[in-house]
Amino acid sequence: MRKATAAAALAVLFTLSSAPAHADTIPSDRVTIDVVTVNGSGCKQGTAEVIVSSDNTSFWVIYSDYLAQAGKGAAATDFRKNCQLNLQINTPQGFTYGIAEATYAGYAHIERGAVGYQGVNYYFQGSSANNYKKHTFTGPFDDNWSVTHRTEFADIVYAPCGEKRNLNVNSALRVDKGTSDANTNSFMTMDYQRGEVRTLFHFSWKRC
Repeated sequence: MRKATAAAALAVLFTLSSAPAHADTIPSDRVTIDVVTVNGSGCKQGTAEVIVSSDNTSFWVIYSDYLAQAGKGAAATDFRKNCQLNLQINTPQGFTYGIAEATYAGYAHIERGAVGYQGVNYYFQGSSANNYKKHTFTGPFDDNWSVTHRTEFADIVYAPCGEKRNLNVNSALRVDKGTSDANTNSFMTMDYQRGEVRTLFHFSWKRC
């Protein structure tokens, strides 16, 4: 499959914009993110990158080799891929953050009789991982896909003020060949193609 170049992806990245609902609560000092650990078969070393938007309202996770597949030509372990990111989000003094919305996207080719699954959860270090979201794609399907998870404002969980709590972002792709033709291949990606950035997280900020 054709992969977009990093330059093309970044060009699209910085044309995206968001309209913050409460601009007075967004820190003006630069927010940065350090990737502390990367684990999983879907994001081998060097294939996941994190970039913060220039207005501090969101950040992107860019995957470049995140593919699950089943059927002809697929290895026995290819049907499920996962990625576990541990992120240190460096916030300006006097602010804390939660995740208000997350959009995941990619491309899928699912044959008739096969099924694809995308799952994700994100939580602060030391907290329980209890917000798992799962989406199902039933074949036949051959198109770009996009899933957005929004959290009601009253339900947003914020990092404790004055504490260093890293954000864990865990995701998985799975493809079950089911009753599809044995001579076909079904797959799902969660990376970027055609210069499009594929995973976007929106911050919700508040003052401590």
